[in-house]
Amino acid sequence: MERSELRQLMEAVASGATSVDDAVAQVGMAPFEDLGYAKPDMHRGMRTGASEVIYGAGKTAEQIVGIMVALANGGQRHVLCTRVDAHKARDVEGLIREQDLQRAEGLTYYEVPQALVLGGKPKANGNGSVVVACAGTSDLYCAEEAALTAEMMGSNVTRLYDVGVAGLHRLLSYGDVLQKASAVVAVAGMEGALASVVGGLCACPVIACPTSVGYGASFGGVAALLAMLNSCSSGTSVVNIDNGYGAGFQAALIDHARTS
Repeated sequence: MERSELRQLMEAVASGATSVDDAVAQVGMAPFEDLGYAKPDMHRGMRTGASEVIYGAGKTAEQIVGIMVALANGGQRHVLCTRVDAHKARDVEGLIREQDLQRAEGLTYYEVPQALVLGGKPKANGNGSVVVACAGTSDLYCAEEAALTAEMMGSNVTRLYDVGVAGLHRLLSYGDVLQKASAVVAVAGMEGALASVVGGLCACPVIACPTSVGYGASFGGVAALLAMLNSCSSGTSVVNIDNGYGAGFQAALIDHARTS
């Protein structure tokens, strides 16, 4: 949307010819920047309530920098890039440092979830809290991706790690935390039983996230995925294998849901 078009729209709102809601809808469908290899969506946050997130796998460091900088220049204050290994993260930092030292100082790499954040985490503004419950330490890469994603969307996150069903008393000791949650992400590999147990303890939606952790018959997470899809706990939904981002995103949306 050009400035002249935006001015016309604002004038229409001022005169009463266009409603505020119609104007918001029109502005929300506005601009992106064409970089050739990508088209960063500048108004996704305005349109959907959640700003664009970069999927780093398969992208070069140069491409990630280009998209990050474009989003930041377009007004996005907090930029998340997932699935970035440590080597690529160092390249990204070096490229940004060459362009803008001050901006580079606002870049943080989170090693466990392999994610980059530009501009820091926003202040929490959800209705309650998101709980990320992780079955085992081997699942942390996925659990931390879920937790960081929810935090980047403005949720308070409580982490319950190594609370799998092999030692059920560990999870049960956090019953009060689970009861107070707006949403719970249950991350588990192996047989994926954690999600069903959590679903039976909570009054909130549970997002089950299977991981690829496990021995041969786990089939890279397929066993956990199928178990979670067949859970008898009501209110449990399931994301893809190792999709911590999707689980954290969904949990944050629930945490920010409007009830009136």
